[in-house]
Amino acid sequence: MYKILAINPGSTSTKISLYEDEKEVFVETLRHTDTELGEYKSVPDQFEFRKNKVLDFLEKKNYKVEELSAVVGRGGLLPPVKSGAYKVNEAMVDLLKNRPRVEHASNLGGIIAYEIAKSIDVDAYIYDSVAVDEMKPIAKVTGIPEIERPSLLHALNMRACAIKAAKDMDKKYEDCDFLVAHLGGGITLSVHEKGAMIDLISDDEGPFSPERAGRVPAREMNNLCFSGKYNKKEISKKLSGNGGLKAYLNTVDAREVEKMIAEGNEQAKLLYEAMAYQISKGIGELATVLKGQMEAIILTGGLAYSEMLTSMIKERVGFIGNVIVMPGENEMEALTYGTLRVLRGEEKYREI
Repeated sequence: MYKILAINPGSTSTKISLYEDEKEVFVETLRHTDTELGEYKSVPDQFEFRKNKVLDFLEKKNYKVEELSAVVGRGGLLPPVKSGAYKVNEAMVDLLKNRPRVEHASNLGGIIAYEIAKSIDVDAYIYDSVAVDEMKPIAKVTGIPEIERPSLLHALNMRACAIKAAKDMDKKYEDCDFLVAHLGGGITLSVHEKGAMIDLISDDEGPFSPERAGRVPAREMNNLCFSGKYNKKEISKKLSGNGGLKAYLNTVDAREVEKMIAEGNEQAKLLYEAMAYQISKGIGELATVLKGQMEAIILTGGLAYSEMLTSMIKERVGFIGNVIVMPGENEMEALTYGTLRVLRGEEKYREI
């Protein structure tokens, strides 16, 4: 039996889970107050604090870390990497700590996992980092030579859903083609061709979402940026954090939006339909990459729990292919199952 601890740091919390093989023993979200985090000047400075929170919780659960077979952390904003598992080493820790592409709490996942694993002489891994880049050269081209399309997406949950869908079909993921739409606070879509995510629509170039603006007209955005009304930070917040449904309705909760619709709010109805409309357009756009041939279209993420939203999407994209709804973010399970495949010899890990 393999016992795996998974660590997934977010901006104001650290989510942890313990699995024994595929059996979930517990999943817990350790909340961090603004006061606690305010004591640290940067995200890397929070390392010891967050690590100790994890260890303290395990001690309260009377769980001995020495029993662990491996520790896995959420993959942070590394330089472009391949999908799957990476064994955490000193070089990766240095990148995450000192030279990440963007400072973000997820960078702490691999660092915390490495330190805990090292203390008990087992291996630490990350799995399907947000920096997974398997895009084909043709997919990276833009109309501006100085700008290349980056690959930043909800790779962890997307790939886990595609692997599960293939298994449910008694097929190998590496033999299948899928379109996957992760519908959450941010929305990203990806093309999975024979085991690789070869193209995508990121959260800033596609559908608007509960809190992000998505694709906006470039000329109008240029005018807004140079209008003198906003600084760079304020513009960034309009794009991510205060965009999308929040900008119009002052909520990021789809349940509240659906309640507004039920109460006769026509603006809420239009916006919800518009979000489904844009998601559907994104699926249609990426369907051309696979020339319309695929095993399935997969809808996942927290918003996929909304039958209203998924029904509107199905109505528009059903002609392209079979639509499978796999709601939830499933991050802890995805981290664990990926590591489990490595421990069982079903997958090989890479190193930086």
